[in-house]
Amino acid sequence: MNTKDLVGIGIGPFNLSIAALCHDSPKLDVAFYDKKSSFCWHPGMLLPNTYLQTSFLKDLVTAVNPKSPFSFLNYLVSKKRFYAFLNNDRPAISRQEYNDYLQWVSKQIDYLNFGQGINAVDFKNNQFEVHLENHDQPIQTRNLCLGTGKRPHIPQAIKAQQHPTRCFHAIEMANQKRDFTNQRVTVIGGGQSGAEIFLHLLSGYDGAPSEINWISRRSNFLPMDETCFTNEWFSPNYIDSFFPLPSSTKYDIVDEQKLASDGISESTLKSIYDMLYEKRVNGDEQNYRLRPNRDLIASHQSNGVVLEAHNKFDGSTEHYHSDIIILATGFENAVPHYLEPMKHRLDIRDDQQFLLGRDYSIQWDGPAQNKLYAVNAGRYSHGISEPQMSLMCWRSATIVNDLLGEDFYDLKDDCSFVEWNNPEQRVEQTQKLSA
Repeated sequence: MNTKDLVGIGIGPFNLSIAALCHDSPKLDVAFYDKKSSFCWHPGMLLPNTYLQTSFLKDLVTAVNPKSPFSFLNYLVSKKRFYAFLNNDRPAISRQEYNDYLQWVSKQIDYLNFGQGINAVDFKNNQFEVHLENHDQPIQTRNLCLGTGKRPHIPQAIKAQQHPTRCFHAIEMANQKRDFTNQRVTVIGGGQSGAEIFLHLLSGYDGAPSEINWISRRSNFLPMDETCFTNEWFSPNYIDSFFPLPSSTKYDIVDEQKLASDGISESTLKSIYDMLYEKRVNGDEQNYRLRPNRDLIASHQSNGVVLEAHNKFDGSTEHYHSDIIILATGFENAVPHYLEPMKHRLDIRDDQQFLLGRDYSIQWDGPAQNKLYAVNAGRYSHGISEPQMSLMCWRSATIVNDLLGEDFYDLKDDCSFVEWNNPEQRVEQTQKLSA
């Protein structure tokens, strides 16, 4: 039976980037699997007028191979939209266009296998066995890359209220036709997703709610920090400096950097404020409330759902009567079910985070030459950029280089204006290594 060099589990943007870069090397025999019938990037979040927070140049391939046929610029040319795109002069591309780009790439790579779910993964006879749904024989591979993502985070205070139409996570928002006419709707979460959904509701795309509440535990509806020196955190040089730090130091640093990756785009905040202002000018009834600095503490059924929140500003307790609750509450770590046969062999923290090496492989008790790479799993090992698109391509190339055992892609990037490490300490370390 043919043994693959790499099997990727899950085909989202991160594994799609690896697949696109593997296309450049005839040495690699790879395959990727996903239970979805075709590629679609978070279809439940593809709302009208929603945009990426990352430059279109940070696509699947351009940062390491700008000549690749899978670049966003090549996509524009092939779609005959290059000049229209330039003329449009948008600061960011829409989620819809980015999804279309990813679908365009996915249709050109023949080793992507959709409609193929994974039952289990095990390690036998010095190779991984990937057991597919509805297949008798497992796929044999020397290495794996886990790209099945995180699971939606549901706050404990509201878990009992979950319902596909009345209380659901934001990732499901656009998956079905909804009518919020005359409904009391509460959005929980003060990041970009919460802002987009609040704006969507204000715009009346799904009917006119009788009441819209937007609740966040953050101190205000805070903007994403996209300034130039902050963006130095999203660079290969920063990862080189960040990775060797002690774990306790890393956690403090990443938490401090939250708004560099998890704030609201200035354009979205401006659109919301403009709409609220126009409603006030027009004398519209104020059916909305923006309530930051609140912690959700409980919920119960009573003519819909009553949410109880603690106001951290004045110490009071507030109640929100809701017919519809939308949870823009992000995602959390979870070890995929298919790893159960070999979970005991992996190094996993109590918070369900994998312990990763510098090459993005999970630390485990198996042979060093057999690796389980994980993408979107290193926020507290590799830094704030890990869950973002910013260094997706560079990380993919790091993994491909490691698979090949050579610097197939040139990943050197020496243009950084910030010195993160003590340069004297770095000289001392170099002298010790050379002695």
